[in-house]
Amino acid sequence: MLDVIFMGTPDYAQKILQRLIDSDDINVVAVYTQPDKPVGRKKTITAPAVKITADSYNIPVYQPKKLRDEKTVEELLNIPCDFIVVAAYGQILPREILDHAPCINLHASILPQYRGASPIQQTLLNGDKVTGVTAMLMEEGLDTGDILKTKTMAVSDDMMLEELFDKLTQIAADLTIDVLHDFHHCVGKKQNEEEATHCKKITKADGEVNFDNAVNVYNKYRAFTPWPGIYLPSGLKLKKVKLENSDEIHQESGKIIVVDKESIVVTCKQGSLRIYRVQPQSKKEMDVLSYINGKRLGLEDTLL
Repeated sequence: MLDVIFMGTPDYAQKILQRLIDSDDINVVAVYTQPDKPVGRKKTITAPAVKITADSYNIPVYQPKKLRDEKTVEELLNIPCDFIVVAAYGQILPREILDHAPCINLHASILPQYRGASPIQQTLLNGDKVTGVTAMLMEEGLDTGDILKTKTMAVSDDMMLEELFDKLTQIAADLTIDVLHDFHHCVGKKQNEEEATHCKKITKADGEVNFDNAVNVYNKYRAFTPWPGIYLPSGLKLKKVKLENSDEIHQESGKIIVVDKESIVVTCKQGSLRIYRVQPQSKKEMDVLSYINGKRLGLEDTLL
């Protein structure tokens, strides 16, 4: 039986934790996750997904604001374990904890590509055809440890964030069990620093788009749905979008060139987009035809 301390916070981590709990030869002895936080317009204090699952199995849960605090470190070091498994925890592990047991991190990219906070979104933003999950042996740097194993998958041109998230979560859960069972046969491989790239935490401001390049707008739509979504400088949110054309060059951007029964086509400086649904500021989501009719817009008018 392997005793494991688990560290993680969002849904991605919760599904990995569940797989550990379901394994007959793994005993999750403690769970570390971020503190409860206010969520939504009403700022309702909400527990992380990982905490909810751990509580349901009566696994001890710890939610330190700072993992580096002396008392927190001492508390963790008093928990015997064979491994520490980390998945989207949100804090850097100090050296004392890294030395307590092998610390294995599941990162949703093919490292050293996309180190940092938003690898799944970055995969879609860049229009990558292949992605994966890397199991690495953690060190004090951010996603810089030796690679233990990597599993890859193909990414279709129209795959959205939630679908990719679900597929990578499944891969990560499988890879976690694989690495724990086979750990003593895994040979860590140093990451090539020359190939390293980084991605930042997504903010609401990242969702703003213009009609310069249709592929870029569509990839933002794929990466930022449901949050933060994509919206024009006017505040109009584009709720359902498809890539119509990627190559055509247009003199004007934002011009409506097609109106049909359920959508419109709008030009970009390069390419065009088919738009089905929008949401004006402070209003409910609606079909795009209702929107342009209300604004008295038609062919050759500008949506911007």
